[in-house]
This record gives sequence, structure tokens and C-alpha cells, in this order.
Amino acid sequence: MRVLVVEDEERLADAVAHGLRLHAIAVDVAYDGQEALEMASYVDYDVVVLDRDLPGVHGDDVCRRLRAGGEGRRVLMLTAAGQLRDKVDGLALGADDYLVKPFAFAELVARVRALARRSARAAAPLLVRGGIALDPARRTVARDGRPVSLNRKEFDVLRVLLSADGELVTSGELRRSVWDEHAEPGTGALRVTITSLRKKLGLPAAIMNVPGKGYRL
Repeated sequence: MRVLVVEDEERLADAVAHGLRLHAIAVDVAYDGQEALEMASYVDYDVVVLDRDLPGVHGDDVCRRLRAGGEGRRVLMLTAAGQLRDKVDGLALGADDYLVKPFAFAELVARVRALARRSARAAAPLLVRGGIALDPARRTVARDGRPVSLNRKEFDVLRVLLSADGELVTSGELRRSVWDEHAEPGTGALRVTITSLRKKLGLPAAIMNVPGKGYRL
């Protein structure tokens, strides 16, 4: 799962991003509306956590443009505007959910995960290849009918590889899809995750390494 947090109060934005990362969620941050639109134009975020009162491009306009683009990403408005009319207007703009500041962080995490599950259902009910079956909505994996228990990063890497339908996925594409912009490419996180994923999927080996390029199923 990859989330974009859009919030002009930098301390709050960074705190929200840090808290979500502690729950194994990849997070990028934008501090104004224009930056958010630029980032969303080249990264397919699962959820956008969006403040309404933003400098540059107002949060309402950001929401409208995201919806006009037709992408499957979900929008959670996170704002101090908590009157009933504010909530109605926000949802009418195309937001999928609305959370008022101040908020309980556990509730934010639960809502983000719920929206990501809805996004997954819309994108792909079931991904199957070579005896591997992945259900994005239920977050379950099986190989030849045998349940396979994966952590969040392993699951997300496998989902990206299955979605490619046998085509090569570069290491950069995998990192951008599963880790956020602060992940260090040199840490070997992707390599470690692939190694663990191969072990859990068992034999015959399902993931092929293309040296210097990436991976494919």
C-alpha cells in the first residue's frame, strides 16, 4: 500500500507520515496542492489523505482533479472543518471518507486500510498466475491451494509482479510501488523481501531475477 499525505502544516504532515510508516505503510508527503497533483501524476497511490485548506491549489480542487482523472485511488479528507455541511460538501466533491481534526490515530490507520481494501477490490478481484492466487481485497495468497502467509511488503511485491502478467518489473518500479520516496535503494530491502517471498512460495521457484533489470513471475 502506498499513501500520499497532503498537509501544509509540516509538523502534522510529518507526524502522520511517521505514524503510518510504523504500521508498514509506504508514505509520501506533499505540503501544498500543486505538489500533490504533480506527485499523483506519476505515482499510483492507493489512498490520498488530503487536507482541504491548502496553499496554492485548494484541497477541494485537488480532490476534483484526482476524480476527473478517473484513477482508482481513494481520497480521505482530513480537516478541521467539521460541521455537517463541510462533510457533505467534501463527500460531494468526490472524497471517499472524511475525518475531522483532532483525530485518534488508530482511527486514521483503520480508515486508510479500509479505503485501500476498497481500491484493491476495484482494481483486481483476483490475481492468478502459475498456481499462485492473490486476493487483494482479503489480502490472502495461496499456491496450488496451499495458503501462504506473507507480511505486508511481501504481499505488495507479489501483487505488483502478478499484475504485470509475466512481464518484467524493474527494481525501480517495485520500489516506487511498495516503498515510499524515503526508502534507501542501497539498503537491500527489495532483495531481502524477494528472497523471503521466494522461500515462502516454495518450489518450483516462481520469481525470476533478470540481472541488472528486475524481476518477473
